[in-house]
Amino acid sequence: MTSPTPTTAGHRAGPARRHWSRPLLRHLLEMVLAMLAGMLVLGPARAALGTAFGLAPATPGIAALLMATDMSIGMAVWMGYRGHCAAATVEMVLAMYVPALLLLVPYRAGLLDAGALLTGTHLLMVPAMVLAALRRRTEYARHPTARPVPRHPLVRVLVHRWPTALALLMTADNWSTPTALGAYTLLVLPIGYLVIGTVRRQWGVPGNLRTQLGGLTAWSALALVAVVLGGTAGRWLVAAGWLAHAGWDLAHHRSRRVVPRGYAEWCAVIDAVLGVTIVLALTTG
Repeated sequence: MTSPTPTTAGHRAGPARRHWSRPLLRHLLEMVLAMLAGMLVLGPARAALGTAFGLAPATPGIAALLMATDMSIGMAVWMGYRGHCAAATVEMVLAMYVPALLLLVPYRAGLLDAGALLTGTHLLMVPAMVLAALRRRTEYARHPTARPVPRHPLVRVLVHRWPTALALLMTADNWSTPTALGAYTLLVLPIGYLVIGTVRRQWGVPGNLRTQLGGLTAWSALALVAVVLGGTAGRWLVAAGWLAHAGWDLAHHRSRRVVPRGYAEWCAVIDAVLGVTIVLALTTG
């Protein structure tokens, strides 16, 4: 018998690696979104309670730990829903706290300021999560456990429309303090689709790349005209660009092309809220 050649082994290793890496990446993305949801929901609620009871603002060190707590709660709830074991949940929670605890040492020594402490904590959480996931790659590589359809209508809506819920949480402040965004922000919209389409290898589908390049041209031209016009007219064009991209997102959500449906739904809500709040800023400012 002849032993397999290195080339054959490499071909076998490639698909095997992709088999576990894609579900693992999906799980990590889900948990990052759950972290953000926890921070966006619990952070403002905690701040409101502190103001109501007349409590002093938390010091930067305590704020970093409270932020880790908010994220841990959101992530633990999601991991429980997905059917992960308790040990995996504990490890992911530790991945939230360990960066904050590590950076508290140089912060207390005067080597880091408050901004660096919070930013560094955020940045270190991601590699800590990756390490925790790789430690249990077999569990994270499995498809999520099948769950029964929730009976309560509100729970059912939240489960099936979580991208919308997350987008509304992320844009909640825009309703209270509407702001007119700069024309350059319009470039983020088509570039996001091009990046995701490249990562997902969508350009082999006829028409996909041509459509996205057309979108890039259209929104770039709109941004350029908004800059040339300037003033209120330019801001109205920016609002129109965000609202138009919400329609672009909905079209991609229905066609299931280029980007995941969850991203298209999330992006549609974000774009619509930003477009509407820019209009509010222009009409009430």
